[in-house]
Amino acid sequence: MKKLDWYIFKKYLGTFLFSISLLIIIVIVFDVSENIDNFMKNNATFKEVVFNYYVPFIPYFINLFIYLFVFISVIFFTSKMAGHTEVIAILSSGISFKRFLQPYIIAAVLLSLVSFYLGNFLIPKTDAIRREFKDKYIERLTKSSGSNIHVQIEKGTYVYVGNFDIKKKIAYKFTIEEFDGNELKYKVIADKATYDTINGIWKLSNYVERYIRPEETMYKGKEKDMTLMLQPRDLYNIKEEFEEMNLFEIYDHIQDLELKGADNTLPYKIEMHKRIASPVAIIILTVIGAALSSRKTRGGIGLHLGIGIAITFSYILFMEFSRVFALSGVFSPFIAAWLPNIIFSVIGIYFLVKAPK
Repeated sequence: MKKLDWYIFKKYLGTFLFSISLLIIIVIVFDVSENIDNFMKNNATFKEVVFNYYVPFIPYFINLFIYLFVFISVIFFTSKMAGHTEVIAILSSGISFKRFLQPYIIAAVLLSLVSFYLGNFLIPKTDAIRREFKDKYIERLTKSSGSNIHVQIEKGTYVYVGNFDIKKKIAYKFTIEEFDGNELKYKVIADKATYDTINGIWKLSNYVERYIRPEETMYKGKEKDMTLMLQPRDLYNIKEEFEEMNLFEIYDHIQDLELKGADNTLPYKIEMHKRIASPVAIIILTVIGAALSSRKTRGGIGLHLGIGIAITFSYILFMEFSRVFALSGVFSPFIAAWLPNIIFSVIGIYFLVKAPK
């Protein structure tokens, strides 16, 4: 049985790696033809194009399409085994279908761990590298500056910024207001505030500090250091922001927003639960694919692939619907992330019952 386990394990992972590698090459070729003018016009070096754009693109692409190619891989080689009556021969030798599934599950768990690592730890790093390259040579994903910014940093404490220079990390026309209920109790205005990345503090220049309560007093000064619950990223927006945060950073960001009294935590909570739930789908889809394609049918591989692709896209579509319902408040973030897995687990159980014995 160990030889059979190893055979199925190699076929699964081999088919997956071959199919997704082939598509990556095709996509890169088309992308090069589309962006080569931008690369040449903006004097991007070959090293930058390869290591700052296309190499960081690979883990993102793998994780984006891993569900589809997992399903296609399982269905493709299992249907071939069923077509050659290998599955019937294996089950006829006294091996149960549950035991037959074991190498599939092991391979699926391995791919799930890879997907979890890619989505939560590697892609946030590679996406930042890719964004910087695209900012410089293709399209601007990051604003060079933000203007007229209003941010709540704690409950009752607000920061107003006239203009923020992202590269220099300088906030111009910087104002902090602290309220007790509806009454203003503290205010500071500065010409600019510079973020000290080493010490994590804001350095105010030419400031006026005013205490309203318990009694009104006012101070002026040239420089003042302040520790605030405010990061430079709070003062500007980056497209694809989630992709540049790992799981722990998303969790910390949620805690930070809740501590500030902000009410825009829902998208982050959905993303956090999705990061945990999505890799589990690989195991579920593997079981569905193996159970679906292990029976010899008249349509053969083509029929199984058609059904498999439809099921995969149904899963992806269901994830998007769940996310929309969560954003509208119909589902909790936890339910939105896990409901597709629960529903498709039921589908998997159905196919297992119908699988050859």
